[in-house]
Amino acid sequence: MTDHNLPVSGNGESSIEGITRSVIGLDMLERYTGSDASEIQDYILLTNFSRYISEFETLFPGSVRRNGSAFTAVNWAEGGLSIIDYKIGSPTAALAIDLLSYRKPKAVLMLGLCGGLNKKLKIGDFVLPMAAIRDDGASNHYMPQRVPALPTFNIQKITSQVLDDQNLEFKTGVIHTTDYRFWEFDEVFVNKLKEERAIAIDMECATLFVVGFARKVPIGALMLVSDLPLTREGIKTKSSANQVFKEFTNLHLKSGIETLQTIRQQHNSLDLRHYEW
Repeated sequence: MTDHNLPVSGNGESSIEGITRSVIGLDMLERYTGSDASEIQDYILLTNFSRYISEFETLFPGSVRRNGSAFTAVNWAEGGLSIIDYKIGSPTAALAIDLLSYRKPKAVLMLGLCGGLNKKLKIGDFVLPMAAIRDDGASNHYMPQRVPALPTFNIQKITSQVLDDQNLEFKTGVIHTTDYRFWEFDEVFVNKLKEERAIAIDMECATLFVVGFARKVPIGALMLVSDLPLTREGIKTKSSANQVFKEFTNLHLKSGIETLQTIRQQHNSLDLRHYEW
């Protein structure tokens, strides 16, 4: 039976009985975010936490919150920014970028939390990943495992400049992305982490970078160290997580906003990708 609510398919794409991937992608993006595609702005922040959504609304009273079936979006049309809470994990990270690719954003920046692995890191430090280790499952559906997970260089470069201008310290390095929970109690896994010399660990960066590359979405990440999981005192708890949000959410969010605003201002003279895919 024909669904007359589906928009007309485009030309030149593979289809299922005339319905293309991009048509379904845009339909799903609107359903999952609760936002019409035209409401979602060209410059997008991604987060896993509702606290960032609330802080964004406080900073920009003219913004509009939309609660979709899976994600929450706040769109600030005047400033050309949106923020989307896509919840957690590599499958939803992959889905978020895949769906956003049909909207064709100009820049996306992940504001995430990570566990610090390097002994020099402390809670509240910023980490700017230069690459990510693909210990997730979702990215394998988009690119062969041999393809490295790299952010868009110019987004990371501008993020570093914004942090420098604000006199905020940050560390760079490789982040390990895993979909394995409670890995802290797996001695074999922990020993492998130490061999890799990754600076931090998270659940989404590698997925976001690979899917962004596959779907031609310029994407970077600014991570905040929320815990130090290799030490007894550093394991995240409800109490410590709340303290991190209280102390660092506003600074983290404002740094991400400043980054995207800088990219927006420079967009006419800035080639984020350097090359064509």
